[in-house]
Amino acid sequence: MIKAGVIGIGHLGSIHLKLLNESIHFSVIGCFDNNFESKNKLPNSIPFFEDLNELVTKCDAVFICSITPSHFEIAKNCLEKNKHVFIEKPITTSVDEAELLVKLSKKKKLIGQVGHVERFNPAISSVISSIDSPKFIECHRLAEFNPRGNDVSVVLDLMIHDIDIVLKLVDSDVKDVKANGVCVISNTPDITNARVEFKNGCVANFTASRISLKNMRKSRFFQKDAYIAVDFLEKKSEIVKISDFHGTDNYAMLIENAEGEKKQIYYNSPESKSVNAIEEEHIDFANSILHNKIPQVSFKDGLRALKLAKLIIDKVNENS
Repeated sequence: MIKAGVIGIGHLGSIHLKLLNESIHFSVIGCFDNNFESKNKLPNSIPFFEDLNELVTKCDAVFICSITPSHFEIAKNCLEKNKHVFIEKPITTSVDEAELLVKLSKKKKLIGQVGHVERFNPAISSVISSIDSPKFIECHRLAEFNPRGNDVSVVLDLMIHDIDIVLKLVDSDVKDVKANGVCVISNTPDITNARVEFKNGCVANFTASRISLKNMRKSRFFQKDAYIAVDFLEKKSEIVKISDFHGTDNYAMLIENAEGEKKQIYYNSPESKSVNAIEEEHIDFANSILHNKIPQVSFKDGLRALKLAKLIIDKVNENS
């Protein structure tokens, strides 16, 4: 089993710790948190280390779940000690830091994975093979206000999930970005909208808010002859396809366009597997370590998402 340590045992770190402790792939060596009082909420079976370096030395891999501004220094330290690294999103707070981690992990031949957990959401997994050259994408990620996570912009806190998925699905460089945002409660924007144009003609519209009255995590993908909707919160998806109608099926779902052409509509709601997305992340990380393969969300993926997120933040600041 892979000897693992968890750094940062707040809300998300505690979830990682619980799942890792039940994993057949990892053996939890212990955990570390700057707040030594955190050890009081741990089961007796999990050691708490008051010295970070002592924990890192005893591990094969580390899970960094501390606050975002601490990611870089901790990850750099772990990589230099030849440890595989999993970092919760975003990878770092700056592009320069992320680029250094990418280079260091490559130099050391270590696995670096970023916790963009929505990549493992069964709703997107069930339709990803049907998404082909989308031309328009609309993403809404809305959350009720929660002081946790407000150490970064809503773009890095919420929108970056959708940024990562869109960049995975759109095989093109960014052409132009327009964005605006408003600071309502926090010192950084709590709601942001961005329009991203890609060189291949695709346009993605992102909206992220952490001051909504209800939670929503929905994306819609429009492509030639098809529409795909994904509800990340409910873990459901829909595929609507349209093709020319040449048959005589009286029960077919038909529409007729302005030119008088009949089109047949096919509707499908793929079955989503009942899986824990964080657990799926752990399995992918373990397989990447054991078989020396690139994880589904590599440091390079985390860097690419961060670059676009930072570009959006810069555009928001320009308009503030």
